[in-house]
Amino acid sequence: MRQWKKALVLAAVMLVLAGCGKTQEKTVLQDGTFTAQMMEYSHGWREFLTITVKNGVIVTAEYNAENAAGFIKSWDNAYMNNMKSVTGTYPNEYTRYYATQLKGMSELPDIDALTGATSSGNNFKRLSEAVFEKAAGGDTAIAWLESLEQEDE
Repeated sequence: MRQWKKALVLAAVMLVLAGCGKTQEKTVLQDGTFTAQMMEYSHGWREFLTITVKNGVIVTAEYNAENAAGFIKSWDNAYMNNMKSVTGTYPNEYTRYYATQLKGMSELPDIDALTGATSSGNNFKRLSEAVFEKAAGGDTAIAWLESLEQEDE
């Protein structure tokens, strides 16, 4: 009878341990460079996010916007001065702030919004989701996103 009890206890322990071994599958980012970009220009600028993944971790992230001529928004000093006086932030500050949140990550983090750059923050979240999806699948084609105004129509 003792051996029967030992066998029963051993079976119960094995079931418990088997359940503990199950972990939630983690999305693995593929190595490469992945880009997401807005389809439309907003106020003359089209936002984009490009990440580079190495060994499953983001090693670089560039978030910015460009005009039709390819000029980068964070280089526009006149725009910077106008925006900073109104909102308290400017493109060279908030693009770096947002991109830094992705560096060193292997999973999509919760993005902290920056006061004064809410619209760009919302676009950054959407662009981040798109590049993570591309990186998870190893798809290096650009992900084109419609603006929220376009999607609502």
